[in-house]
Amino acid sequence: MSNTSATPTRSTTRPDPRGPLAGLRVLDLGTVYAAPITAMLLGDWGADVIKVEHPRGDPARSHGLSKDGHGLWWKVIARNKRAITLNFGKPAGQDILRRLVEQADVVIENFRPGVLEKWGLAPDDLLSINPGLIVLRVTGFGQTGPYATRRAFGTLAEAMSGLAHQTGEPDGPPTLPPFGLADGVAGLTGAYAVMLALYHRDASGGTGQVIDLSLLEPLVGILGPGPSVYDQLGLISGRHGNRSTNNAPRNAYLTSDGRWVAISASATSVAERVMHLVGRPDIAAQSWFPKAGERVKHADLIDAPVAEWIGARTYEDVSAAFQAAGAALAPVYDIEQLMNDPHVVEREVITTIDDEDLGPLKMQNLIFRMGGTPGAIRHGGRTLGQDTDSVLDELLGLSGEKLDELRQDGVV
Repeated sequence: MSNTSATPTRSTTRPDPRGPLAGLRVLDLGTVYAAPITAMLLGDWGADVIKVEHPRGDPARSHGLSKDGHGLWWKVIARNKRAITLNFGKPAGQDILRRLVEQADVVIENFRPGVLEKWGLAPDDLLSINPGLIVLRVTGFGQTGPYATRRAFGTLAEAMSGLAHQTGEPDGPPTLPPFGLADGVAGLTGAYAVMLALYHRDASGGTGQVIDLSLLEPLVGILGPGPSVYDQLGLISGRHGNRSTNNAPRNAYLTSDGRWVAISASATSVAERVMHLVGRPDIAAQSWFPKAGERVKHADLIDAPVAEWIGARTYEDVSAAFQAAGAALAPVYDIEQLMNDPHVVEREVITTIDDEDLGPLKMQNLIFRMGGTPGAIRHGGRTLGQDTDSVLDELLGLSGEKLDELRQDGVV
């Protein structure tokens, strides 16, 4: 993709370009999770992503477990990115960033509102340099509103969105997810937003633009009809454990050999198959059974025979019976079980890359498959500043003594 407005000619050199986004250049100025996940997704499909970090490094490098000093989560979220260091707090660093922006299609950042402005790097300033630029701004609460300048992480969005309030057992506390759910949802949303902006620019003759993305709003957006239900019916959803307020049977059940399985019966036909399988066709014959909402009201009646039937049989027997009956059931896996599942193995949901630091390294594969323009994982997350010299030489002609000077001044 190329900018519609005149910008300096870019180098044709690309690090192993492939995928539908080959030729797109992204500056990833973000830290930790949401913004870098968006950049990762663009890199997975061929974009030239340049990860720009303060010389201290992105805090995500030390998050979670590591091996031989290399963060394992970092290897995933920084994959397919060239790593450079740059201190925006120094005028020389700001000047280098402006020169990089001249050759970029997308800038992704997650500084608190006002920080880039303080450095003279406000989106309007960047767009004046490159009118075709897409600027994705990721914050906890957005660029406007009374909470805009608050520090925020995904946990706060998971709490405020209503997710935690609805998660957990009815008599237990609100429950937060054990991973960065809000960041992941925002990261996916950010990639979608960037692609919409690029389509507008390149297919519709538009210009660049600024995207205001919060961690809170995408999560609120996928949590179901809660606002409409409250508005129209005055109802507030609470915690229901593993049950659903939309259908039954839906729960986690324990087999006789200590394996947990999950069942969903959103379709009435599937719910009927489950009840016939567990020997209770009489329940499926009730006049209320075809309506999902009515099944929810009778969840105790439905769940009891299902739990009893499953609890009297091994996992293998339960799984085989459900498959034969055409009912929906899946095991509750830990990570070892997931990685050894034959379907996961055949589809390469988990892939192995040849990492330059750790050798063969398993990680999540691309999250969808494109038949005509496939993406690829070209390498895992790089070490701090590994590509600073090569990138600044390639794009800006900075090398040798000039780079040494910048390094001595703490700019890179």
